[in-house]
Amino acid sequence: MTVLTLSAEDRHHGDLILVNRSYPLHGTALVRRGDLETQLMAADPAWPEVLLARPAALALQRAMRDLGAEGKIVPVSGYRSREEQEKIYRDSLEENGPEFTKKYVALPDRSEHQTGLAIDLGEGGAELDFIRPSFPDDGICGLFKKEAARYGFVLRYPKGREAVMGIAYEPWHFRYVGCPHASIMAEKGMVLEEYLEYLENCADGLTWAEGENLAEIRYIHGGENGTEIAVPENCPYQVSGDNREGFIITVWRRR
Repeated sequence: MTVLTLSAEDRHHGDLILVNRSYPLHGTALVRRGDLETQLMAADPAWPEVLLARPAALALQRAMRDLGAEGKIVPVSGYRSREEQEKIYRDSLEENGPEFTKKYVALPDRSEHQTGLAIDLGEGGAELDFIRPSFPDDGICGLFKKEAARYGFVLRYPKGREAVMGIAYEPWHFRYVGCPHASIMAEKGMVLEEYLEYLENCADGLTWAEGENLAEIRYIHGGENGTEIAVPENCPYQVSGDNREGFIITVWRRR
């Protein structure tokens, strides 16, 4: 076994961090801390100004190629700095009023866009509204919604879950959580808030089969003075904080 030593700060970084009104960002929360220029890349080479954290951007580009969606689905908004989010929020208050803004625009440091893991997508050829781009349930957009989980993305704010998330239905807003978590969330009909609580309450962890691989997932509460986590040697693993109290450890094995 290999023992990892994680700090309390590490709880605020990783693919599965929860960012909402109750759990704000802590500093920069990209997948890996460090120089922003090395952590971000274009979500679509044709739209170089729309950036995502590198793992999310690569997964999205792969999805667009596989689904034949290049040029038919376009990135509208990806990574935003705190200053950008603050300006968008302020401008929306002035232009659209507080009721609209509360529904569709997150407060600074409460926005997933600041993580580099969230992307707003629009239907190519349609007039793009920056706040609410068109992304229908049919055609190529519907196909992406259906297949998104295979590439690690979930529809973050689905219809009927507004009370859980505090954000209105946004058919254009997708969040990268990685695999197999996106598939599990999709199968169980869970949003991220529910999924993290579910993992926390799985005393024996969770096992998920995907192709020839078996993923073992467990939740570990973090300590204020650091947390030691044992992972098996010679097995790929991923560790993500949840931006709350602990960590999600995913270990991959061959079936």
